[in-house]
Amino acid sequence: MTDQPINATSGLSDVPLPREAALWDFIALLKPRVMSLVVFTGFAGVIVAPGSIHPVMAAIAVLCIAVATGASGAINMWYERDLDARMERTKGRPLPAGRMEPETALEYGVVLAGGSVMVMALGVNYVAAALLVLAIGFYVFVYTIWLKRRTPQNIVIGGAAGAFPPMIGWAAVTGDVSLGGIALFALIFMWTPPHFWALALYKSGDYENAGVPMLPVVSGVLETKRQILLYTALLLPVSLVPWWIGTASVFWGILACVMGVGFMALAIKVWFDETDRAPCQMFRYSLLYLSVLFAALIADSFVARALAG
Repeated sequence: MTDQPINATSGLSDVPLPREAALWDFIALLKPRVMSLVVFTGFAGVIVAPGSIHPVMAAIAVLCIAVATGASGAINMWYERDLDARMERTKGRPLPAGRMEPETALEYGVVLAGGSVMVMALGVNYVAAALLVLAIGFYVFVYTIWLKRRTPQNIVIGGAAGAFPPMIGWAAVTGDVSLGGIALFALIFMWTPPHFWALALYKSGDYENAGVPMLPVVSGVLETKRQILLYTALLLPVSLVPWWIGTASVFWGILACVMGVGFMALAIKVWFDETDRAPCQMFRYSLLYLSVLFAALIADSFVARALAG
């Protein structure tokens, strides 16, 4: 495996000719599973941020985050259709399966991206809209086009794209980028590498066949496990920052510590396990970890406001 760029149009001769796309194909382009978690963290940012926002504006902000996330996914699928055609877990997507013209997917993504930014700017505020532009641009240009085919550090740097939503939600309420929003960004940013590398460990054959330089393919299983341990250890103190700065209560801090210790225990298990079982368990736990912490942030915020009268 080398770090040479892969031609985005290579291998497309094996892709079936498109037929008429169904409604579900347009939904699938938005990567709804990824979108659900991203939108949830964006919603948490809206709820946790200090100050108040009209419910309609809050709904618009969350909707714009959802549409922008889906738009980024659609453009990603357009650009990576050759890779998707060579991977078992993605070859059934609309483009590699031949159910949609590539140009249709690109136009769909671009229109949704532009529309989400415009609505955020006009309906909420310009700071949230600017962050939305950064999130889309980072995912499409930095992660998808620049990094993914070139370096095993694609997840580390590109992970910033998925960390923007809570900060965007925060900015929708406050109109600025403050420490609380940055802390939520940092939590997801540090969570992303162990989350994706756990997946990459038990899907490494898929990535190797597609020519994607994921860490297990380029640097081997041992180095990937070492990096998982490192980032999981760093995640624990980073996850406590919302409590340290007063964004969350001590009870949330305790929960974050307990969940972080569980994450670390699984990282250690991955280190010693030579099968795919532990990486699979860690990947699933990582989804639970982020969901629980952000759900608890929302609950913590509601409780704090109720006690404040």
